Amino acid sequence: MIDTLATVLDWFGILVFATTGALVASRKQMDIVGFLMLGTATGVGGGTIRDVLLGLPVFWIAGPGYLIACVAVSAATFFLAHIPESRLALLLRFDAIGMALFAVTGADKTLAVGASPVVAVAMGVVTATFGGVIRDILGGESPVILSREIYATAALAGALVFVLLTWSGFSRDLGLVTGFLIAAATRLGALHWNWTLPRYRP
Repeated sequence: MIDTLATVLDWFGILVFATTGALVASRKQMDIVGFLMLGTATGVGGGTIRDVLLGLPVFWIAGPGYLIACVAVSAATFFLAHIPESRLALLLRFDAIGMALFAVTGADKTLAVGASPVVAVAMGVVTATFGGVIRDILGGESPVILSREIYATAALAGALVFVLLTWSGFSRDLGLVTGFLIAAATRLGALHWNWTLPRYRP
């Protein structure tokens, strides 16, 4: 049950992030190759960086099905992206869900290889945010992680809650679900109520 939930969350996060990459391509009016590139890079980018930093086999090389799924979702978005009334609103909400999913699954995979809780939290944030950074750079957007928006903070909250609950002896299932909900609620709340972090003032 636990492994099944983690796998489902991981797959769903990859598909959601691939969709956000393709939606950026739609806003930039790219051709289908641009859709495939942005969608795939966004879907696997954060997990790739995580695996490289941890010295693990890169997950999509070990399981090419992830690439196939990203390509399929990106291609479908090429034909369907015109349907939503506001692609930006859809992009931001999908991105919040993908970020929250990757925050907990990234931390979970890091704990599974024996890394410390501190490293697990850091890798949760990396997994959750760097796919979006790659998407924004390739799409010619300012990376959201460098803005005042509550984004990396939400990923940090979700990964930290997951690791603390797991470390405290609670079930992994509870940690995954609770961490995801905390990260998603924080990000979606920030979007709805325009929460931002304070700006540095010299």
